[in-house]
Amino acid sequence: MSLRGKLIEPQDADYETCRKVYNGMIDKHPTMIARCLDEADVIAAVNFARENDMLVAVRGGGHNGAGLGMCDGGLVIDLSLMKGSHVDPAAGTVQVQGGCTLGDVDHATHAFGMALPMGIQSTTGIAGLTLGGGVGHLSRRCGLTIDNLLEADVVLANGQFVKASAKENPDLFWALRGGGGNFGVVTSFLFRTHPISMVYGGPMLWELEDAKEVMRWYHEFIQHAPDEMNGFFAFLIVPPGAPFPEHLHLKNMCAVVWCYTGPQESAEKAFEPIRNFKTPALDLVGPLPVPALQSMFDPLMPTGMQWYWKGDYVKELTDEAIDLYIKYGSQLPTMLSTVHLYPINGAAARVDKKATAWNYRDATYAMVIAGIDPDSGNKDIITNWAKDYWQAVHPYSLGGSYINFMMEEGQDRVKATYGDNYNRLVEIKNKYDPDNLFRVNQNIIPASS
Repeated sequence: MSLRGKLIEPQDADYETCRKVYNGMIDKHPTMIARCLDEADVIAAVNFARENDMLVAVRGGGHNGAGLGMCDGGLVIDLSLMKGSHVDPAAGTVQVQGGCTLGDVDHATHAFGMALPMGIQSTTGIAGLTLGGGVGHLSRRCGLTIDNLLEADVVLANGQFVKASAKENPDLFWALRGGGGNFGVVTSFLFRTHPISMVYGGPMLWELEDAKEVMRWYHEFIQHAPDEMNGFFAFLIVPPGAPFPEHLHLKNMCAVVWCYTGPQESAEKAFEPIRNFKTPALDLVGPLPVPALQSMFDPLMPTGMQWYWKGDYVKELTDEAIDLYIKYGSQLPTMLSTVHLYPINGAAARVDKKATAWNYRDATYAMVIAGIDPDSGNKDIITNWAKDYWQAVHPYSLGGSYINFMMEEGQDRVKATYGDNYNRLVEIKNKYDPDNLFRVNQNIIPASS
């Protein structure tokens, strides 16, 4: 295999470092890791894998909680060194390579007073986030990340390099927007940006005894809030350090992390109904640059933690469901374990469910239960808690889950996630990857397999 980048094998000194991923629970041993520097490297790696009938995993720049950017006994096509970006301020666009993180994108766009709607943590990779849909602080105002994707450069399973857009390979473009890494290696993304530089945001915390009242109020509020107002609900344990006051350290509480993108001079008035509802135990909401909000929780979540995710799309929060959320949300097994309800109404809901592969445009939330701890000895504790929590609340969901919040959960979950769009995804998979070379993912199985 001819590469400008480095081909890493088990005997190499940096093999152990390069096979590690964000989730410390993942322990996979590939035969080779191709650390690509450009599209030519990616093409060479794809061709080598296909010609030698090797299992292939594709690694972008960040997380993949399920560890699907790594594999046992195969070839990992690693894009994490491909971090180029280019902002066109006149066109209001940014082009980023597949190894970029959200922090890389924020760094590029913020200098021009622009922002791209993406997740909530700067260490997340833009490639996996986008291909799964892209939910975050700006979703209600600007839509999902995929709703702002204009074009993608893709290396297909046959080694061909193509563009996917509304005009070129539109079927592939449709599938990439939510269909995950099933259709090729995306080496570059072109996005539309938004003129957002400062937001009014941050966390508000309430006592756990107020959780039922807060959840009821929040559910009603977020369904009717203006698009400029975003906030995700959470159960959490307060970290023992600044900026949190000592009397709240290690308390199990509920919270909303707000992000208001309207004019700064209107922010205080926009928050009047929030602050008048119930005085929070802690209010850290104020003016922030977008990258500051995006990276606010990074120090708590370094690479190498044990993670176990379970998710669902949720439309309604009935009293019965709220009681179950509180029951398990008040039993967080470790300090970093948490539950989030990300609102995906507003602008994200006004895109037709057939316009992209992302199926749940009628959901109110993308919910995630995350068992997290630095100690591998607590793996079973966080895993069992997450599974039990999910089993309890899943009957109150819409059935599928945001693929970026899923572990390896089987084909039924994949089909439930894509719903009415699944059959079209299979047709496109048949066309672009009929032999299922790209199968280390939330897999769309081609008809021929």
